[in-house]
Amino acid sequence: MKVFAGSSKGVFGIENGDARRVLESRGVRDLVKLGDRLFAGTGSGLFASDDAGETWSLVGLQDLEVWQIRSSADGVLYAGTQPAGLYKSEDAGTTWAEVESFACAPEAERWCIPVEPPLPGRARALVIDAENSRRLWVGVEVGGIMRTDDGGENWELSLPGENPDLHMLYAHPEKPEVLFASTGYGRLDGVADMIEGNAGVFRSLDYGRSWQYVWKGITPRYSRPMCIDPRAPFGLTIASAPNAFSSFKDEQGAQAMLFRSEDEGSSWRSICDPAHTPSRANIHGLTPDPDEPGGVVIGTDTGEVWRVSNEAEWTPLGAGMPAILSVVAF
Repeated sequence: MKVFAGSSKGVFGIENGDARRVLESRGVRDLVKLGDRLFAGTGSGLFASDDAGETWSLVGLQDLEVWQIRSSADGVLYAGTQPAGLYKSEDAGTTWAEVESFACAPEAERWCIPVEPPLPGRARALVIDAENSRRLWVGVEVGGIMRTDDGGENWELSLPGENPDLHMLYAHPEKPEVLFASTGYGRLDGVADMIEGNAGVFRSLDYGRSWQYVWKGITPRYSRPMCIDPRAPFGLTIASAPNAFSSFKDEQGAQAMLFRSEDEGSSWRSICDPAHTPSRANIHGLTPDPDEPGGVVIGTDTGEVWRVSNEAEWTPLGAGMPAILSVVAF
């Protein structure tokens, strides 16, 4: 298994417990392997590697923060950015063009991160229908979920539980009509009350037309990183913390947790071990373990990468890095 960690200061390759920086850049929000290419979405644009992560080159979007990169079944690549924009590439990421209809949607005028002063909104989550490449969902923080059924000619907004603070989106590997969304407390006019229902995980059974709250009784509620195992029983894993700013620097630590569902969000169990219940470090990177069904690889704000099994066994893989924002394993 090869593991790479995207950090606040670049990409690190991890091997035999050692972490080696292979790309220096601003915050690496996404690492993904698409075909034979590795992509890194960074605060300084989009980078790609054609030699399994040894060397990297800037391939575009250099004036933007790139938050996520995904591929359609027909090979078209999409990238979501901050300021909230959607870009596509039809040549494996060599050149990029903006999907202008997305940023021109009437709703886009209000998208923002409600801090002081407000920051531009982020298109931070992408899902492309595995059976219909013209159907896409884009999660905007803070703005909601934008959906198109015609390749971007028209867009429709949905708000799971009236919550516009979208973090991650995933579709069920074998049921494209089933979607999952992780959300926070951000609102276009500030921050919502930190009570049940105002943050957490939502599920859609109808291609994102309607949403159900599936985080009842779970704390902490602020859910951010998420992944779903491509192998049956398609374990859905979520990391959560009390709020957007939870950190290992807090007096009690981040108070983060890692939860797993094998029934599409109907029930949840912790996969934290006794030493991480809750975890002092916050969990930002999260990806399926390619070698162990049900397992995940995680990255923390303390610069550590761990392998977590389906039986909640935590094995350290690397440490001593800046805060980890994303991980990829293959």
